[in-house]
Amino acid sequence: MATTSKTSTKDASKKPTGLTGKMEDSEFHKFFVDELKDIYWAEKHLVKALPKMKKAATSTELASAFEKHALETQEHITKLEEVFALVEEKASAKKCDAMEGLLSEADGIIEDTEKGTMVRDAGLILAAQKVEHYEIATYGTLKTFAENMGHSDVVAILEQILENEKATDVALTQVAESFVNEQASQE
Repeated sequence: MATTSKTSTKDASKKPTGLTGKMEDSEFHKFFVDELKDIYWAEKHLVKALPKMKKAATSTELASAFEKHALETQEHITKLEEVFALVEEKASAKKCDAMEGLLSEADGIIEDTEKGTMVRDAGLILAAQKVEHYEIATYGTLKTFAENMGHSDVVAILEQILENEKATDVALTQVAESFVNEQASQE
């Protein structure tokens, strides 16, 4: 038993900062980084789409929610850059087909609904919540991957982003349920 402890201590001293042993060479690590690149692309494109969604919103409450989310999304981009640094990878983006589709759907909702209506706001909330649910699923999984690889510093950052995405989803639900859906159903 004591020999095992000494071996573990020796192995631990050889580990690069932030990485577990040869984890950076593993297929799992490569997959993790590939998915980081995917969500990085997603966030960078979302931050560009949110001002358009804000402009299209009818209610000031929804417009404010989109403005707030744009600022938070910019923070997520910065936090993802920290994650890339912690896993000793260059921050780079890989096209996210899922986010591209979700943002295209949001554009379609804007095109297909009448300006100044609550139906448009209900549609924008739907589109935004689809984005949030995608982000929640992605960050939750990436956090679990980081836990499995022993990246506790990365886990903490991904947990912050995940909790922020969940809070945004709740805020959108509150706007929808407080007045948007009811008014939209009467238009």
